[in-house]
Amino acid sequence: MKSTETIPGAPVIPPRPRRSFGKWVRRTGWRHLVAWLAIAFALIPVLWVVSAAFTLRPTISDTNLIPQNPTLENFTTLLNNPDQPYVKWYVNTMLLAAITAVFTVMIAAGAAYAFSRFRFKGRKVGLMFLLLVQMFPQFLALVAIYLIMTQVSDIFPALGLDSLLGLGLIYLGGAMGINAWLIKGFFDTIPMEIDESAKVDGASHGQIFWGVILPLAAPVLAVVGLLSFIFTLNEFIIAKALLQSPDKLTLAVGLQQFIGTKYAENWGPFAAGALLAAIPVVILFLFLQKYIVGGLTQGSVKG
Repeated sequence: MKSTETIPGAPVIPPRPRRSFGKWVRRTGWRHLVAWLAIAFALIPVLWVVSAAFTLRPTISDTNLIPQNPTLENFTTLLNNPDQPYVKWYVNTMLLAAITAVFTVMIAAGAAYAFSRFRFKGRKVGLMFLLLVQMFPQFLALVAIYLIMTQVSDIFPALGLDSLLGLGLIYLGGAMGINAWLIKGFFDTIPMEIDESAKVDGASHGQIFWGVILPLAAPVLAVVGLLSFIFTLNEFIIAKALLQSPDKLTLAVGLQQFIGTKYAENWGPFAAGALLAAIPVVILFLFLQKYIVGGLTQGSVKG
């Protein structure tokens, strides 16, 4: 049996008062409600797409969150349609997104290193210009981009219209902007003493950049690479205007064909294609998740 005796001189701790249900709801309970509503708001579209992918010939109105009589026929139709080469679109998009992400990180990191570590005439003006450019949406330049690519096609067909390489170069045209600002903010948090120590050991600026700064900035580089990958995967307007051959389309442009002509008949293959397209993003996000929070928060400390 437990002893009920108290130690002489020990302070008596009063029992913790029990909160009423109404007080718990006012102080804490409403936060739980908001969290569950946010989770439901985020998951319901995902569940709808999964259900549509495994439901035979679904329409917008008759698709349930839980598929009735699930089947893989939509995936079979998607992968075995010779007129709509989904596998080719998939490969095109993943290669384009991966290459664009790598070069975006390199270009933005190089610009951010110069703005963070060097002092030169026009530095502040250049930073403000990069920020102001982001105010204008990309589709405002669509006509100019199309005319430029038409003229480039006459000289360098591999970089003009209907070229994945040319499309990638256009995406890299926006590689700086907010990415350079984000990486620069992270570089500013790295002490200058590290650079000075490397210079004492005889390191050049290139060696400092590649061997010292980039390894320390891995979190923000991962964030920029992930955002660039997702942007390229989702981009539709410019790719729709420039790509013409069926075997050179990206996923966003190719999948639009399933619902662009027969609105209520091809939602199943469309949902199946969207579900397969999300797999690389989920894998990449899980692989880089430990860097994401640190890259976004530390990069916003200084500017």
